Amino acid sequence: MPLVRITLSESYELETTNHISQAIHHALIQEFNIPKDDYFHIIEKLPDTQLQFPKEYLAIKHTTAIIFIQIIAAVGRTVAQKQRLYKRISENIEASTGINPQEIIISMIENEKENWSFGNGELQAFNHI
Repeated sequence: MPLVRITLSESYELETTNHISQAIHHALIQEFNIPKDDYFHIIEKLPDTQLQFPKEYLAIKHTTAIIFIQIIAAVGRTVAQKQRLYKRISENIEASTGINPQEIIISMIENEKENWSFGNGELQAFNHI
């Protein structure tokens, strides 16, 4: 049940942003074993002036092609699963768009299943226990 927020420059075309979203979703299916229809993404396209970052951080160079990916997911994945996910996301995005993996910043926030409602004001996680 991940919720993905993708923030990037408004200079990216719709087709590219769709490829980025699909690349992330496929990586989540492959590495976190989420259901195919568990597809909740928010894509934010901002003017370059609203994307602030250093030109280099941890010896990794960034340009205005930078992409910020924030994934909110339930707890329970190992560090190894997260490492594979981050790698797979970068590989999938590069393969489908040609975007340099150096431009991809990924952050994961974990929370408990009781912190999710997918509609009707209900805690669906407790209905499936």
